[in-house]
Amino acid sequence: MTERHLLLQNDIRQIPQLADFVETIAQESNLDQSMAMTLNLALEEAVTNVIMYAYPKGSQGLVDLEAIVRKDSLVFILSDSGKPFDPTSAPEADISLDVEDRPIGGLGIYMVMNIMDKVEYRRENDRNILTMTKKI
Repeated sequence: MTERHLLLQNDIRQIPQLADFVETIAQESNLDQSMAMTLNLALEEAVTNVIMYAYPKGSQGLVDLEAIVRKDSLVFILSDSGKPFDPTSAPEADISLDVEDRPIGGLGIYMVMNIMDKVEYRRENDRNILTMTKKI
């Protein structure tokens, strides 16, 4: 089992660090490029949501991402001290609607829920903790 850690400011300009982080994990886990790109997409959506919405506009905050590499799975634990938000309880995006008729938001969470095999949320010690597991 290997553990890696990435700590970001709530600044969208820090997102490129996430891609490097995922690429390193993918290489260590011998994942193919397609799987690496898919994981990066899901994690980028989850991290971007925290950066954009967890903290009041103009305030500083941290986004903490831990990766645990196991023989048969990857576990990503995303945490922040922003306002409480449980993405697993958000209404599922209606992808059957035309783009013009679809409300803004919700697609990122929809992608995370569909890419990852298991997604769990909990609020602990004034922190949002989102645990995302992908079987490999």
